[in-house]
Amino acid sequence: MEELKPRFANSCPLTPLGFLERAATVYGDCISVVYDDLSYTWSQTHTRCLRVASCIESWLGVKKGQVVSVVAPNVPAMYELNFAVPMAGVVLNNINTRLNAVTISVMLRHSESKLVFVDQLSVRLVLDAVSLFPKNTPTPLLVLIADNITGENLTVEDREHFVCCYEDLVEKGDDKTFKWVRPISEWDPIVLNYTSGTTSSPKGVVHSHRSVFVVTLDSLIDWGVPKQPVYLWTLPMFHANGWGYTWGIAAVGGTNICLRRFDGEIIFNLIRRHRVTHMCAAPIVLNMLSNSPNAEPLPNPVHVMTGGAPPPAAVLLRTESLGFVISHGYGMTEMLGVVVSCAWKREWNRLPATEQARLKSRQGVRTAAMMEVDVVDPNSGVSVKRDGLTMGEIVLKGSSIMLGYLKNSAATAKCIRADGWFYTGDMAVMHPDGYLEIKDRSKDVIISGGENVSSVEVESALYSHPAVDEAAVVACPDEYWGETPFAFVTLKKGMRVRPTEKEILEYCREKLAHFMVPKVVVFRDKLPKTSTGKIQKFTLKEIVKTMGYSSSSSSYGVGRARM
Repeated sequence: MEELKPRFANSCPLTPLGFLERAATVYGDCISVVYDDLSYTWSQTHTRCLRVASCIESWLGVKKGQVVSVVAPNVPAMYELNFAVPMAGVVLNNINTRLNAVTISVMLRHSESKLVFVDQLSVRLVLDAVSLFPKNTPTPLLVLIADNITGENLTVEDREHFVCCYEDLVEKGDDKTFKWVRPISEWDPIVLNYTSGTTSSPKGVVHSHRSVFVVTLDSLIDWGVPKQPVYLWTLPMFHANGWGYTWGIAAVGGTNICLRRFDGEIIFNLIRRHRVTHMCAAPIVLNMLSNSPNAEPLPNPVHVMTGGAPPPAAVLLRTESLGFVISHGYGMTEMLGVVVSCAWKREWNRLPATEQARLKSRQGVRTAAMMEVDVVDPNSGVSVKRDGLTMGEIVLKGSSIMLGYLKNSAATAKCIRADGWFYTGDMAVMHPDGYLEIKDRSKDVIISGGENVSSVEVESALYSHPAVDEAAVVACPDEYWGETPFAFVTLKKGMRVRPTEKEILEYCREKLAHFMVPKVVVFRDKLPKTSTGKIQKFTLKEIVKTMGYSSSSSSYGVGRARM
């Protein structure tokens, strides 16, 4: 068979960009995007993306391989730019709208971004970021994404910083003769995503056309997304490109329900108005839904993919009782989408609801397109026992893993090691049935008297308390034990009788082994989070340090007043 070999006809570079072209052919007259009272069809979305891409390449002069950034929430332009930017042959960099100007300035300089699309409500943020560039440093061109729905008006001075508005590109662009730029190699970069900020030093993750193509189709298959779903964008598109569903919804000809901001009431209203079938949400959003004032049983099932943090079983149970069908996936910015999921077995449907919720809170097994997933001793690389108790680090092999960190070969080598595995930094156990369960980030494991305490397990116990809205547990230095668990808790609104710290601790003693019970519970109005709902534990650790707490005397300098 020596004469049989790859040829251009059977080895075209994989890319997710072709999903849009196909959607325009198959679903051309079907609704692609809805935003308030505005809507487009897939044919219109395809045309708009081509026009914007043509202007990026010709009129704005961005060259192949350079970086174009976007600072915007989940509005139609943001959705379109996930196609339009790479269709111009350049690399897309979506930036978190909730970062400060200093951080955004660092990202724009680090990526050497040539052009930034700026949402109307982020204008001052980006202008401040650009003003922090050192003298004689080239600054990117700015394009304004205007939005009449916001009710905000820009000053003449602010508008002068922009070369044009987004809709100018749509109007002036060429969708007739322009041919979108296909990658020469499927290993060419398509997106640059900075890590979400749960650590203090975000890194620039670069993905190829190949990895995005693979993880997008893999995620659709694993979740069982049908043709033409109605997808509600509660997950920020700037977070790992919406876990790949920006391209995935085009692949299945679905409808994207865009919204600038949301709360539980807004989500329920949109579900009923548009008959939403699918959405992705961090556990914090599930908690929001279960506690929403207008939380009533849904008119039709809504499939929810949750991830980003291990969801407490109590939150899953409350949310599913309303008619949400929860699937639990695991991934990282470095994988872009879901690569491990809690694949559901039919026989589990016969189990009590509480047991189903417990099983569903596990991360699960590798998706179909991942080559290998394991839990290993981080020092020896040897697989841990499949006993559901022995903790190790999650490692991965597969096509959806990033190319590497931009301009940071040391960090790349630290996680993509010579043994062929990607080391995630997430600590987990492997159950006898082959399903893994995250116990903590490696940096968040609490080592108390030689015992490994999973902050996730302690948090799950706290979440099961009927008065607790949110919970986070971090390590507190201890002279005798080394470290002890320290809990931060927010309570549900409208509680007539508020539990005391003593009552919370007694509740935990009924649920947990003695060494896992927090030594202190601090009540707060809110917990610090990233834009995607992940609690920023490094911030809470710093708070513990400043509180002057001494576990030996069970007191801390500022007292137990509500903060």
